[in-house]
Amino acid sequence: MAGPGEPAELRWQAAADGQLLLCLSGAWTLQQAKPDLPALWQSRPRGQTEVQLAVQPSAWDSSLLAALRRLQQLAEADGLRVHWLTLPEGVERLLQMAATPSVQAQAKAPPRYGWVARLGLLQLGLLGSLRQACQFVGEVVLALGRLASGRARMRSGDFWLALQQCGPGALPIVALIASLVGLILAFVGAAQLEAFGAQLYIANMVAIGMTREMGALMTAVIMAGRTGAAYAAELGSMQANEEVDALKTFGFPPLEFLVLPRLLALLVAMPVLCVFADVLGIFGGFVIGAGLFDISAPLYLAQSLEMLSLTDFLIGIFKSLVFAVLIGLIGCHYGLASGRNAQAVGQATTRAVVSIIVALVVSDALITLICTRLGI
Repeated sequence: MAGPGEPAELRWQAAADGQLLLCLSGAWTLQQAKPDLPALWQSRPRGQTEVQLAVQPSAWDSSLLAALRRLQQLAEADGLRVHWLTLPEGVERLLQMAATPSVQAQAKAPPRYGWVARLGLLQLGLLGSLRQACQFVGEVVLALGRLASGRARMRSGDFWLALQQCGPGALPIVALIASLVGLILAFVGAAQLEAFGAQLYIANMVAIGMTREMGALMTAVIMAGRTGAAYAAELGSMQANEEVDALKTFGFPPLEFLVLPRLLALLVAMPVLCVFADVLGIFGGFVIGAGLFDISAPLYLAQSLEMLSLTDFLIGIFKSLVFAVLIGLIGCHYGLASGRNAQAVGQATTRAVVSIIVALVVSDALITLICTRLGI
């Protein structure tokens, strides 16, 4: 439809019935010079209520549509009706599409609610989120039941890949953080114990603090930012790319195919990482004790073992298992509940990390309170 031809022309003519007639002819293409539409419109005869347009171009492209749409807008601004006498094939339909308001333009402004209504909407949103979370947890429990009975459709290769990512792949950062946490605990405690000449009890404080609290908690915080965020981003990207819908279409349960391998990998890796962090944290405390207070390695180790019991290790491992479940469930839940664009994936990842860290701190406080009340 586009091509070289005579110059683009637009001129006023007197119609037989006395109405305004605007004739468009010539080649209306991007390569051709166009008349000045606003100036031509201002030169029209006055006193009419309707404008007739005779559109007969020799060649045209999108520039013709832009010109006709501009003429429509000028006529509407002056309160004139536009009547099309002739139009090339397909142009009328394109003009109708251009005049149709977009979905965003049709969207109404959000209503303004009072504080009571906002409070009610917030409660409804929280209840909806709680319902979705409970539904997700229930479906995961059912999937675990099918796995225990040998009926779950989970590939072993996915489990080993997830285990490699959240297990050996996390060792360097866990080693660094655990060692530094042990150093900090020993240094802060030494500043207080030195006043009483009880520097040897640095070993007691570091051993108890790492095995019961800091080892599991710091490992979980690292895994929240490293693995929980990765789960949310991976599953969110799959949701945005409709890969999850494709799995459902082909009959693969997404929970068994995507969630179970990641959750089981965390359940296996977290206790091992927790013990690893405990050992390195105690070693970090020994560095301070030996470097600042000349505590020998056999004495430091004997003091640590004398203070510790199997219960302390088991409490830390139990916490690591609880933290593993929270990280896996929350990360996968936000990933599968993500929207279908890049911004939604980023928001899901952020919410997953924040929710995981909050859940870790709250659950750690509850477990510690229960153990204290039970005298464990």
